Amino acid sequence: MTAIVELKNASKRVNNGFDEEKVILNDVSLEIHEHDFITILGGNGAGKSTLFNVIAGTLSLSSGSIYILGENVTNFSPEKRAKYLSRVFQDPKMGTAPRMTVEENLLIAKFRGESRGLVPRRLNSYRQEFQETIDKIGNGLEKHLDTPIEFLSGGQRQALSLLMATLKRPELLLLDEHTAALDPKTSVALMELTDDFVRRDQLTALMITHHMEDALKYGNRLIVMKEGQIIQDLKQEEKAKMTIADYYSLFE
Repeated sequence: MTAIVELKNASKRVNNGFDEEKVILNDVSLEIHEHDFITILGGNGAGKSTLFNVIAGTLSLSSGSIYILGENVTNFSPEKRAKYLSRVFQDPKMGTAPRMTVEENLLIAKFRGESRGLVPRRLNSYRQEFQETIDKIGNGLEKHLDTPIEFLSGGQRQALSLLMATLKRPELLLLDEHTAALDPKTSVALMELTDDFVRRDQLTALMITHHMEDALKYGNRLIVMKEGQIIQDLKQEEKAKMTIADYYSLFE
């Protein structure tokens, strides 16, 4: 199986301002294989966001190493890793340019990670393609190709963020509690859309969630984190046998 991302003995230590060092990621080794859809559970301070940030490069490791497609990217900047990774954030306002239209945001996503000079925006040549793309979402977004992002609902923004993150197929899709800020009905709809995207495009994805039900329902692997360490890494068969009560017992 192809390892898309590999962490080897990854640790992150921070100073809390009182000359005390705190370990927020503790000697984590993890292989993320092609087509894995991994859900991550853990309480506050468990190390979930730290794990995401060290993979994305927004937080540097204190020790250990990170490989993407076999290449050592430990010292790569977030910009240099962007050609491999896409991320959907918890806040619907992040990941999109609010004053630009849906169409303009999709154009940015289409050329993500490519070095290009200042060329005139050829929006018209992609208009039909972008319209067909948002037609698949089905939450009213299809009527808003010319609407600035700031006028969309939270659910529409997150659906667009997901679409932008997957428009140019990433090696790894990072889903950072991307349903947490939405109402329950919208959250369910976005999770179904996410699962559909991952399956249809055969994506490799890593998803932080606080929803036990989503962790149980989606993905082929479940990782449980506590105090900066991975305490469980459950495969599909093991996950299928678990109940919500079993999940809660992991945190005791």
